[in-house]
Amino acid sequence: MTFRFYLPTRVFFGEGVLNEYGDYLGRLGRRALVVTGRKSAVASGALADFEVLAKKLGLSWVVFNEVPANPTLETVAQAVDLARREGVDLVIGIGGGSPLDTAKAVALLVPNKAAAARLYEADLPEPPLPLAAVPTTAGTGSEVTQHAVFTLPAKEIKKGFSDDRCFPLVALVDPRYTYTLPRDITIDTALDTLTHAIEGYLSRRSNPLSDTLALEAVRLFAGQKEALLAGNLLPAARRDLMYAATLGGMVIAQTRTTILHTLGYPLTYSHDIPHGRANGYLLAAYLEFIQPAEPVKVNNLLKALGMASIEEVRELIRHLLPPLAKFPAKELDRMASLAAANASSLAWTARQATAADLGNILYRSLG
Repeated sequence: MTFRFYLPTRVFFGEGVLNEYGDYLGRLGRRALVVTGRKSAVASGALADFEVLAKKLGLSWVVFNEVPANPTLETVAQAVDLARREGVDLVIGIGGGSPLDTAKAVALLVPNKAAAARLYEADLPEPPLPLAAVPTTAGTGSEVTQHAVFTLPAKEIKKGFSDDRCFPLVALVDPRYTYTLPRDITIDTALDTLTHAIEGYLSRRSNPLSDTLALEAVRLFAGQKEALLAGNLLPAARRDLMYAATLGGMVIAQTRTTILHTLGYPLTYSHDIPHGRANGYLLAAYLEFIQPAEPVKVNNLLKALGMASIEEVRELIRHLLPPLAKFPAKELDRMASLAAANASSLAWTARQATAADLGNILYRSLG
């Protein structure tokens, strides 16, 4: 047996970790740019906890709190400009996946001379600023990945960016910061976690260690199905969902995502459907497509979910998510064509997919 596994992020997990282990930030820099959204860092209490810690450590900081739900490179450019003006030597992302992804790009771009608009093609030889991550949602796992996703309006798509230097040096993962999330956002982010684990497990890039983490993340999700359905999200449920999200991030740091995520991006970009929710709508049809190529692995996933069939997965999604209006055939074909152009996503998927196959997944899910 041979495989590779790379995870340079130091993870502190549990209630109160920012207070208990946050002094680690003092080793990374003295003036921080805090990258966050407009609400989550404040509502969760994470920003207040950071400010108390920073004063204790003697850190100075400036806050960029303009990250939207689906950030563009223009958002990145604004944060980079602020970081350069303020002379920061440390970047701290506080929030869901969007602030954490933006923080990664900022940390990489500030020491380099390239414009943010050229993130995907620029030569970026200088090492990034030290980066720390404090997640406030249980979904993306961005706190332990080298990946970031941005919206490209000119191309009408969302596109992933990856660089091993973008792994946060430290992730401070406190489930308490998810306590204020409403049920719908909790479900959407939990489905993002679930699809990370499932796609990673079914990826051609999977390995025995990533598979172990993926199945554990699926089991954790399964253990909280009833809590999600009932909206009975007590601290123990929040803890398990946050732990699952971090495990899911560790999985896709090794495997990346597959066509399920790629098919979901147009739903988010063009139809404003939250990312995890978009993945959820497509999940059952995706599993049906993959099953002939990986029957044993699909069966293992069903067992981990406590389900006997993919139809039970479909029923769970129907109960978790609001119904969607049917999409016109022309729009489904357009979205399939966009996904078919993503060669890397197709290559990592366990079963070879044609544009017609992608269209069929969309038709079965949304038609």
